Amino acid sequence: MASQTKNQDNSLVKESNNTKVIAKNKASSISSKKNVTQEDIRMNDEEDDDDDDDDDDDNDDDDESDYVEQWIDTFLGKKSHEYFCDIDTDYITDRFNLINLHKFVSCRFSTVIQYIIDELGESTLERMSTKELELLEADANKLYGLIHARYVITIKGLEKMYTKYKDADFGRCPRVFCNYQPLLPIGLHDQPDMDYVKLYCPSCEDLYTPKSSRHSTIDGAFFGTSFPGMFLQQYPQLVPKHPIDNYVPKIFGFELHKHAQLARWQELQRLKHISHLENDLNINVTDDRCYGGYKLQKYKPVKYYENGNSNNNDGNKRR
Repeated sequence: MASQTKNQDNSLVKESNNTKVIAKNKASSISSKKNVTQEDIRMNDEEDDDDDDDDDDDNDDDDESDYVEQWIDTFLGKKSHEYFCDIDTDYITDRFNLINLHKFVSCRFSTVIQYIIDELGESTLERMSTKELELLEADANKLYGLIHARYVITIKGLEKMYTKYKDADFGRCPRVFCNYQPLLPIGLHDQPDMDYVKLYCPSCEDLYTPKSSRHSTIDGAFFGTSFPGMFLQQYPQLVPKHPIDNYVPKIFGFELHKHAQLARWQELQRLKHISHLENDLNINVTDDRCYGGYKLQKYKPVKYYENGNSNNNDGNKRR
């Protein structure tokens, strides 16, 4: 009886221990479920945020795809238009800044202005033929260039061109003694279709043709004749010192004789004098057998009388 009692007690202890183990496992499983649930919630929240961000990015991409580049940005983005700066829309729409520019365009002036500032309706463009669109584009390019010549001598225009000058966007002087001086664009005429743009060096004060062929075809009237002067007046600290060095031709290290320079100068003056006689005065230049190398034209001597009259049929009087 005693052994049976001990066995029953041991079985009860084992059952109680098993019950405790099961209870601990349930508690741990419940706690793990709670932790997993919290982590899942956090991950789901993060995924939702990422989805929202992706949706925002998609919306941004849609907005960018719907964006249409403006005409001025397209004009400035061309490879041959690095010399131009961005003109403010307020300046383009101000009628005072457009005085006497209507005669340089063949299309309707208001239509060209609206086309430049992107206010021309799509229906109007769709009704135009291909030739009309090409003519409108050409007029817009010319008109923008002529407005640009006026804009670059204003305060805002000078500031924008100052940035380009500091970055040497217009190139540097090819003269050795100018030490890579930055250049400024200039036109020889204020009227369009007369000459191409040139580059002015503030150091040697000379003009040069742009190095790149795509820049050498830009109309000089798009920058005008006054821009370099106004630019250096606005920024006098940019005026460089004029170089005093000059190249002297030498032969084996020896300078050329002064008499040789004088002879070359005399020959040059003689050729200029001959050209003046032949082209301006219509005097025929012959060989050395004539007096002084020139064929003198015969003329009838004029006699003057005491009363001042002469026998010249032309009525010329001696003065």
